[in-house]
Amino acid sequence: MNLLFLTLVEINSVEDRGIYQDLLRKFRNEGHHITIVTPVERRKKIATNFSKKDGVSILQVKTFNIQKTNIIEKGIGTLAIEYQYLSAIKKYASDKKFDLVLYSTPPITFAKVIEFVKKRDHAKSYLLLKDIFPQNALDMNMLKEGGFLHKQFVRKEKKLYQISDTIGCMSQANVDFVLKHNPEIDKNKVEINPNTIEPVIYNYSDEQKKLIREKYQIPTDKKVFVYGGNLGKPQGLDFLLETIYATKFEDVFFLIVGDGTEFPRIQTWFNENLPTNAKLLQRLPKEDYDQLLAGCDVGLIFLDKNFLIPNFPSRLLSYLEMKMPVIAATDPNTDIGDIIEKANCGYKVIAGKQEEMQMKLGLMLEKDLKEMGNNAEKLLLNNYTVDRSYHLIIEKT
Repeated sequence: MNLLFLTLVEINSVEDRGIYQDLLRKFRNEGHHITIVTPVERRKKIATNFSKKDGVSILQVKTFNIQKTNIIEKGIGTLAIEYQYLSAIKKYASDKKFDLVLYSTPPITFAKVIEFVKKRDHAKSYLLLKDIFPQNALDMNMLKEGGFLHKQFVRKEKKLYQISDTIGCMSQANVDFVLKHNPEIDKNKVEINPNTIEPVIYNYSDEQKKLIREKYQIPTDKKVFVYGGNLGKPQGLDFLLETIYATKFEDVFFLIVGDGTEFPRIQTWFNENLPTNAKLLQRLPKEDYDQLLAGCDVGLIFLDKNFLIPNFPSRLLSYLEMKMPVIAATDPNTDIGDIIEKANCGYKVIAGKQEEMQMKLGLMLEKDLKEMGNNAEKLLLNNYTVDRSYHLIIEKT
């Protein structure tokens, strides 16, 4: 099968680790022919180009700066990207006939590209719904409800759903949300296709974990609760900082590892408050991050309490892969907390409820973390491996 994958994620190699790279590597290993269309932002001064690497074709398309830039360029860049992608595909993939177009949100602005390939090649189309936009922008007060931009984006969102033969959602709560707010969608074309990875087995001894902690000057005699990943507004990180400040358990140490728009503000908070029960590290290379994660005890997930959409952060999989219990402090609409509680590998907390958070931290100190970690691994292997996503997609082609 010839597969075309459209993404806003910068993919340089399918040998890297990530939810998309792992899935595409699975397709390649099963004998399918993959063409990835991925952006290269203008700040890198690289022209649009086509190459073959690791057994897949990669079409890098020069775009405006769409990450870590001002909102005007980000908006223009997001709108322009479908025309840039379409032009590049016509130029560099005119001789290819695709059987399947696979794409994820964000963005919601690929409709013209998908329609072109579907019409030209009679291809099937599969949407991996990772972000429900523009509702998430409303939740974060980044868009005005009923305003011009909001109306434009809703129109594009509905168009994307319409032209998708299948919509794969991250969880049941996502399926329910999409169908409730888009009653025109045929429910038979919506299914659960969660974030998935190709798990790597980590077996670090207690001595190795101790050495990892010493390397980063993290206490070796405390339970380390780690938050790793993006530090942005959607994560509602004020509650994380409040939790650090409010926690009086002597055995608890918090580690924050990541980068994003909120990093400078969090760094300022650390400099002003000088917490003795927490440490902040900026983004690490993936290999170093995984090693550091292996030296921690409990994973933390935070989401802004105002979200109406049921987010399902992929960072959960990193924690499960490390056999780590999880505390998820989220809005009441996502089902990620229900899933980890049902699997007996963690606890949910409603974001903003500090008393509840302190209770769950206390429970974690009493529990057998090894047993909960084994349950975490079972949850991963039973539900979140690339084999599941692969077979769901193949069934629809």
